[in-house]
Amino acid sequence: MPKTDPDALSQMPDGQPYADQPRWRQDFPVDVPQDTYISRREFAKFLVLTSAAFTTGQFWILWENWRRQQEPAAPVLKIAELAQIPVGGSLVFHYPTPDEPCLLIRPDANTLRAYSQKCTHLSCAVVPEVERNLLACPCHHGYFSLATGEVLEGPPQRPLPQIVLEVRETAVYAVGVELRT
Repeated sequence: MPKTDPDALSQMPDGQPYADQPRWRQDFPVDVPQDTYISRREFAKFLVLTSAAFTTGQFWILWENWRRQQEPAAPVLKIAELAQIPVGGSLVFHYPTPDEPCLLIRPDANTLRAYSQKCTHLSCAVVPEVERNLLACPCHHGYFSLATGEVLEGPPQRPLPQIVLEVRETAVYAVGVELRT
């Protein structure tokens, strides 16, 4: 039985023998049945590389979660004296890092609220509207509750991170960040 070349298993598109084909087809032969053939070795290689990518991704997620747990707790920061914040007023401060703008709001004499000033949609600055009891994001008309930081309306899907406050004698301190989903 004569040995056949595996690359010559199919016919040319015009049905002519290989020797009678134009020069360009001889230089660039495209055998469609052979072109779409995937060997077991190629398939196994694809499975191994894909599995390795997924495994690497899972280890990266575990590493990031572990790294975040190792971060030090948020620092205690004095924001302002109580007398500096009028009823119905607000104050911008940065917490827990200098890159994180936050809002301290005093809707009434006995209530203090603090939230991150970055909208959870696209990080635009939110603006307090104390008389309407909400925080507004003017970029895309997102609205958050002043009492809870929850989304009331608009494109944001997550509530604002709330800053945990403590009042010590006559001063207001930020002591932590409460991330909510």
